[in-house]
Amino acid sequence: MPRVYVGIGSNINKEENIRGAVRELATHYGSLTLSPVYESKAIGFEGENFFNLVAGFDSVDPIEHIKETLLQIEARLGRVRQENSSSSRTLDLDLLLYGDTVRHDDKVNLPHPDVQRYAFVLRPLADIAPKLRHPETGLTCARMWQQFDAGKLEMGKKDFDPKQ
Repeated sequence: MPRVYVGIGSNINKEENIRGAVRELATHYGSLTLSPVYESKAIGFEGENFFNLVAGFDSVDPIEHIKETLLQIEARLGRVRQENSSSSRTLDLDLLLYGDTVRHDDKVNLPHPDVQRYAFVLRPLADIAPKLRHPETGLTCARMWQQFDAGKLEMGKKDFDPKQ
């Protein structure tokens, strides 16, 4: 059974939307492993700070079914998709990893490129899966985080329990 990792982010009603997402994910997929929550500035636009974390779970559901479930959860929690993805959002759920699947086509992009691109994705993933090897680089998440250029990083752990 593949281990699945999902990035969770919000900068509108953050606490409420993240807690709602965690509840919905647990309803669909059972026991979740949750990273600490990190707060970071919006990137590419002016907006409230984001809360981000990563959830891990096991699932036999196909990739397409998980992606559809994530879209449904976003919609139920008020996400309205806009053409400009650089804007504030109630909730953003990204399928980051599905086992060791490597697939880049018009419907699926795995592993998600944001794992290597953004600290607010890689750091929480490394927190809960430090020994996990990235399917393309072969590096562990802990090693990727050690090598990450965090020089201009404005991100910190937030004292926030997403399970409450």
